[in-house]
Amino acid sequence: MGRISETIKALIIVNVIFYVGTMVLGETSYRLFSLFYFENPNFQFWQPLTHMFMHGGIMHIVFNMYALWAFGSPLEQNWGRNKFLFFYFSAGFGAALIHTLVNYYQVSSAADVLLNAGMTQADITNLLTTGQYNAGILNSVSMETIQSAYNSFNTPAVGASGAIYGILVAFGLMYPNSELMLMFLPVPIKAKYFIPLLLIGDLIFGISGAGTGVAHFAHIGGALFGFIMAYYWKKNSFDSHRWY
Repeated sequence: MGRISETIKALIIVNVIFYVGTMVLGETSYRLFSLFYFENPNFQFWQPLTHMFMHGGIMHIVFNMYALWAFGSPLEQNWGRNKFLFFYFSAGFGAALIHTLVNYYQVSSAADVLLNAGMTQADITNLLTTGQYNAGILNSVSMETIQSAYNSFNTPAVGASGAIYGILVAFGLMYPNSELMLMFLPVPIKAKYFIPLLLIGDLIFGISGAGTGVAHFAHIGGALFGFIMAYYWKKNSFDSHRWY
């Protein structure tokens, strides 16, 4: 860590502008710029990009921007501005892709169950868009299945966390023995242990379907794409080429 670069400063400023905008415009900004499921009426083609600059609360943006500065600075110093930006946005788009694919699986799986239970496609569309359904369907389909499909279809994703997780993984690959501190566990932990620990937690919460309000598979997606890029660059000596 060191002084903040112009690149990271610009990213933080844009994130702050978006955050202030959400406080001024409220739900309108979330409806326009969050990442909705691609079949949701609120989905727009720009949302895979703009959702990276949206945040759900002050602590959300503070933690993400701190991580962007703390872990992104050494990566940008090593890679150069353009390569770092390419990496950052690629990890963010990767997070959006994996998040969307998981939602698609959840929605389509629930739709198959509902069709087999006797609902028509029109009934399913109405359920997904309005949350309304005939209570008799609960004799054949669990409330958990219905709620999971409805949430996947209607809950938007916000935050730079996917891109940040890509940065964390790249940092761990490049500086595996750097010692990091968990806020709730004030003991130094090397990056090569700390970062997998975070990912395991996201994987457990994501698979369990725990209602944490966090897009865990977006974190996994950003980490996955970040790992692929950083590992490839490192193994192919592309890591030594800076882009300006």
